[in-house]
Amino acid sequence: MELAFERRGTGPPLILMHGIGHHWQAWLPVMDRLAASRTVIAVDLPGFGVSPPLPPGTPYTAESLADAVESFCTLIGVREPHVAGNSLGGYLALELASRGVVRTATALSPAGFWSRAELAYCQAALRALRAAAAAIPPQWLVRAAEDPVGRAMLAGLVVAHPSRLSPTALVAGSQALARAPGFDATLATFTGLMPPGPPKVPVTVAWGEHDRLLRRRQAVRAARWSGQRVKLLKGCGHVPMSDDPDLVARVLLEGSTD
Repeated sequence: MELAFERRGTGPPLILMHGIGHHWQAWLPVMDRLAASRTVIAVDLPGFGVSPPLPPGTPYTAESLADAVESFCTLIGVREPHVAGNSLGGYLALELASRGVVRTATALSPAGFWSRAELAYCQAALRALRAAAAAIPPQWLVRAAEDPVGRAMLAGLVVAHPSRLSPTALVAGSQALARAPGFDATLATFTGLMPPGPPKVPVTVAWGEHDRLLRRRQAVRAARWSGQRVKLLKGCGHVPMSDDPDLVARVLLEGSTD
């Protein structure tokens, strides 16, 4: 499947997948750090960013989104890449690892390791974020993004340090959330999302110390699933790339080493 993407650097290929409602630009804080030793390919998932929706009749499930990423890799001639993802993208990375079609997988605060109550909270919080993003007029959104209090209100649920997000990135991310045609259908399928099958390749799971969307106690379940200790991203929130780009890049590089 054709997907919008950004490619940078040279070296072993590393596919980056964003979370629900986001776009490839979520990875901008770490892309150049990674591109020094990897061919970094950050994608817009189907129905998010500027990628087209899934074909008519195809349900928005983690499996179909993983299928689309696998098809995309074939289309651009990348075989068995390293993959990494955040939130929904983290789940997709682990799903591809369970299929054995990638070399390694790194998941940052992956979806799917929640309790029933934690899932309900996640879905309600994401719906509220999307509704707020859609309701704010563009000129007000720009003003809010430039104000420290407004920036905290817009991004405080998903990042630990809203001040480290540029106003431009915050406005673009909010607009991507409001406009994503795949959001509602994908969020609805979270209800049936369970941890993927056992991984067939090396995996790394890392969790933001201050994750307010998927609380870090979910990392305990992820550790049981992976059979190894989950790395703690100190000082980071749910979307950690802007909170500490150096730390996140280091985890991704270590996780994508053969």
